[in-house]
Amino acid sequence: MYLPSRVLPVALCAAVYLLAPLGAHAQSGDSKPGDKPPQATQTDAAKDSQRKLDEFAEAAAQVSGPAGNPECVWLGRRVVGLLWRDDLDTAFRHLDLYDRFGCPGQHIQATFRCVVRKGTIDPKAPESLSARVHACWLSPVSQASAPASAPTPAPAGTTTK
Repeated sequence: MYLPSRVLPVALCAAVYLLAPLGAHAQSGDSKPGDKPPQATQTDAAKDSQRKLDEFAEAAAQVSGPAGNPECVWLGRRVVGLLWRDDLDTAFRHLDLYDRFGCPGQHIQATFRCVVRKGTIDPKAPESLSARVHACWLSPVSQASAPASAPTPAPAGTTTK
């Protein structure tokens, strides 16, 4: 009998200690100025979902062959983004899935080449990477073409006529 009289107060104190932060947080009506109301979050999610659907439709219209299929577009763009961020392990896992769907590996190569040739991307602006990958996915050859340059000189020791 002596033991339960000590256990009960300890258990109550532990319960109050564990549940007090939850109750205080649930009752506080303070919200941060940057918090969005739930309705605004839902409309943002709907806009984002519609934007993604539009991007897939645009890719299907502009890219011929299996590279325009939604699964190829989604996986391929992720692979190129992961390669840019040097996350090679994850990129190769996604690339395996990309191959299993019968998507063309040459399109990944051309898109990544296009992204790299366009130069650096601000790491603090992830939207710029996804926008560049999307643009290069739609037309990797025209986006990647280097500006016209002067003809290359002939190697030393040879004559041109």
